[in-house]
Amino acid sequence: MITVHHLNNSRSQRILWMLEELGVPYEIQRYERDPETMLAPASLKKVHPLGKSPVITDGDLVVAESGAIIEYLAHTYGKDTMLPEAGGQQWLDYTYWMHYAEGSLMPPLVMRLVFEKVKTSPMPFFIKPIAKGISDKTNQIFIGPMIKTHLDFVESQLAKNTWFLGEQLSAADIQMSFPLEASVARGIVGNDRPNIKAWVARVHARPAYQRALEKGGDYDFA
Repeated sequence: MITVHHLNNSRSQRILWMLEELGVPYEIQRYERDPETMLAPASLKKVHPLGKSPVITDGDLVVAESGAIIEYLAHTYGKDTMLPEAGGQQWLDYTYWMHYAEGSLMPPLVMRLVFEKVKTSPMPFFIKPIAKGISDKTNQIFIGPMIKTHLDFVESQLAKNTWFLGEQLSAADIQMSFPLEASVARGIVGNDRPNIKAWVARVHARPAYQRALEKGGDYDFA
C-alpha cells in the first residue's frame, strides 16, 4: 500500500488530493512542523535524505518531489483519467504545466514570502527601517512585477478552459494547485483575476479534494 509522508500545511496536501481522485488506497504517516522554525522534523530524513515533504513509499519504492510523485501516480494508477494522450499539443501543454508550477511560478512567490518575513523578524530597532526599505523596494521593482507577469499569464490561460488542459481535470491541475491556492489565500490574487479564483473554487468544491482535507488535517490554503 502507498504511504504518504504528510507534513502539515505543505505541498503533500495535493498528493492526498491526487490519490483521492484516483481512488487508490493509501495510508498517512503524519509529521508536524517545528512551531518556531516551521521546518519539517528531522524524522523525515529517515524516509528521504533531504527530510522534506511530500514523500511517498509504494512497496519498496521511495518517491520524492511533488512533480515526480504526481507523475508516478498518474502513470502507474491514472493513465486513463489523469494523463492526455502522448505526442500531441495537449501532451506538451501537460508537460509544460507540470514543470511551470514549481520551476517558474513558485520561485517569485517564495521570494515574496521571504522578504515579507524579513520585515517582521527580530532585529535591532535601528536596523528595522533599513530591512523594511530593502524588502519593500525589492518587492516593488523586482518580485511584484514578476509575480504579476506570471499571474496575468495563468489568468489568460484559464479564461480559455475549465481546467488547465481543457474540460477535464488532469495531473497538471493537481500540480498547479499549491501555488494558486497560496496566491489566493495570501491575497496576491484578488477579484481582478476572476478566472484563477474560479479555478481554485472549483478545486475546493471537488468531493475528492474535500475527502483529502478531512484526512490530511489543517491546511491554511483551503
